[in-house]
Amino acid sequence: MTVQQERVNTAVLKRLLRYALADKRKLTIAVVLLFLASLADVSGPWLIQHFIDHHIATDDYPMTAVGTLAAAYVILMIMAAWLRYLQALRFNELAIDVVQTVRKQLFEKVINQPLSAFDYVPSGQLISRITNDTESLKDFYVQVIGTVLKNVTLIVVMLVVMSLLSWRLTLVVLCLLPVVLGVMVLYQRKSAPAYRKMRDLLADINASMSESIQGMSLVQLMRQEKAFYQQFSALTDDHLQAQRSMVTLNGFMLRPLIDLLSGVALLSLVALFGVSGLELIGVGVLYAFISYLGRVTEPLIELTQQLSLLQQALVASERIFGFIDARQQAYGDDTQPLISGHLVCEQVNFSYDGKQPVLQHINVTLPHCGFLALVGHTGSGKSTLASLMMGFYPPGDGQILLDHRPLASLSHDVLRDGIAMVQQDPHILSASVRDNITLGRPLVSSSGVELGKEEEDAVIWQALDTVGLATQVRAYAQGLDTLLGSGGANLSAGQKQLLALARVLVCKPKC
Repeated sequence: MTVQQERVNTAVLKRLLRYALADKRKLTIAVVLLFLASLADVSGPWLIQHFIDHHIATDDYPMTAVGTLAAAYVILMIMAAWLRYLQALRFNELAIDVVQTVRKQLFEKVINQPLSAFDYVPSGQLISRITNDTESLKDFYVQVIGTVLKNVTLIVVMLVVMSLLSWRLTLVVLCLLPVVLGVMVLYQRKSAPAYRKMRDLLADINASMSESIQGMSLVQLMRQEKAFYQQFSALTDDHLQAQRSMVTLNGFMLRPLIDLLSGVALLSLVALFGVSGLELIGVGVLYAFISYLGRVTEPLIELTQQLSLLQQALVASERIFGFIDARQQAYGDDTQPLISGHLVCEQVNFSYDGKQPVLQHINVTLPHCGFLALVGHTGSGKSTLASLMMGFYPPGDGQILLDHRPLASLSHDVLRDGIAMVQQDPHILSASVRDNITLGRPLVSSSGVELGKEEEDAVIWQALDTVGLATQVRAYAQGLDTLLGSGGANLSAGQKQLLALARVLVCKPKC
């Protein structure tokens, strides 16, 4: 891993932690519960050590003392289990809140991206970021943060108790920690590229699946089922190989290696006890240390195992934040409604990639309520010019004037209320006829007053009558409330175009 990548990971980690700190009350409660549960966990071996050294070693079993120790042990274990449950519940609530926040932020950024951002990014990859990548964040807050805080607290508390029992044996255990930290750092450096490759392949799989399903009619029409299956199979095979390499790395560097180090530490404890004898180290102390060693190594193993989830979360977060921080669609500040649809293009040049020109020196003047027909070969830039007029892309050179004002100076609301486009390939929602026409927008009168339901329906029927689709909709049993199905399965290609035209008419744009 390069120094630059380490800096990126550090910045991403800090940003993830800031999301958790947004709800300080819930985080504080979870940490307090975690600390209390750790104290209850650590107290168990200490009580047993006291019982061994003060009762078994002296063959003295007073009922009151033994009963008190037994009751205290049982109560502490029950408390530890209950506190662990409450702590896990709080961390889960925190994780769900954060994932919900990030998912909403990401989707808001996606729908406000300039159209150029979608020119080369398959929809399946965007879906993967919104669903799979944000789900990795949940694992980070539930598994990684919760486990790290729990285990670090356990280790610190146990080391303090162990040092109070025997500083010699504590030194043996402390020798284990630097080695484990070295393993964790090495694992993090080795696993980062592999996890990044896995995430990219998963996004490609989602993109391939989305394209195949959306274009199923074309796939079957051209008899390309086998070709698309082979393409999808190759992607899944690559993903499988990436997963296998991670399993191999995890299998070597995580639990087996830590178990080996734990065994060496245990052997060292027993050897030190054999050399020192009972006069320096009691049997109860040895039992407590062996118990604590198991409890120390288990958190260390859990910490190393969480590195895989941490690495997944870092890679997923890097992809998410990259999109959240991307440039948004820019609009002007002019909120004055359009008076006319007078449109002028002055020496407009445009290129999608900055290299291959699509439009050069375009000059167009379109008066209010005027008509303009653009005629040209396929790929000559007709749709591109329409997209520039809609403000979807900024022109490379020159300017576009609408209502004698620069298009770039108009606010988003003014631009969308004043100019509309009938799409060449209209998108039909899996919703009712009414929702497909209004798209959730409140319809307003010419004076700007929001219409009631009956008035709104009258405007919709008028638009349907104008485009010639009213007879078809009236034939439906549920009229405007009829569901059109996925992609407008109930409509022909021509009816979809008419529905798209009705969408424009209900808005009453200037042009």
